[in-house]
Amino acid sequence: MGGMSSLLAVLDAAEGEPTAVELRARSYELLGDLIGRTVVDVGCGSGRAVGELAARGARAVGVDLDPAMIDVARRRWPAGGFHVGDVYRLPLETGSVSGYRADKVLHMLDEPARAVAEARRVLVPGGRAVLLGQDWDLIAIDSDQPAATRRLVHAKADSLPSPRVARRYRNLLLDAGFTDPVVEVRTAVFTDDTALALVRRITEEEGWLAEQAERARTHRIFVAVPIFLAAARA
Repeated sequence: MGGMSSLLAVLDAAEGEPTAVELRARSYELLGDLIGRTVVDVGCGSGRAVGELAARGARAVGVDLDPAMIDVARRRWPAGGFHVGDVYRLPLETGSVSGYRADKVLHMLDEPARAVAEARRVLVPGGRAVLLGQDWDLIAIDSDQPAATRRLVHAKADSLPSPRVARRYRNLLLDAGFTDPVVEVRTAVFTDDTALALVRRITEEEGWLAEQAERARTHRIFVAVPIFLAAARA
């Protein structure tokens, strides 16, 4: 359980960042009026968005592939309904939800278009889907080693199944038959220990990380991550 505890600590810290709080709130607004309506949060993790949506009056459902995360979510957010499930085959009836939300999920999928088609299946006519997440090729890091930085960011991106899917959100929604798409881009800026934790997720290359650690020590670290939000109507 130690590994799960440390993972939850990292997730909780990230979810508490002001930019993350603002992004979640904006994603809920883009879902439209959900009071008394069913909304599913796909890849719900420890369930924070489900709890927040329930507090806004929605019948909130969370789906995640990880049974351990679903157990945590059920303990933390008893107002939500949680299910172990696959983004490609959601445990939901066709046309049974008014809102679909996927936050930092599609970049982990080999076939994001299949997940968006499944979102279209479970939504009622007129229901709304909201996709949000980062484009892993566009992370900006201040460094005295720009060539190495470019190489390391791209290498991290290329290690993921769909690292550039965020720039495709609008077209994925259109291709799945959604209408009236809107796209927004927000930039998360990190200049503290969170920035150092983020760059350590990008690489283990010691020489490059040493410079970033020194920047953090002298309050000179800078990381900017563009976050894409796309919403459309079924």
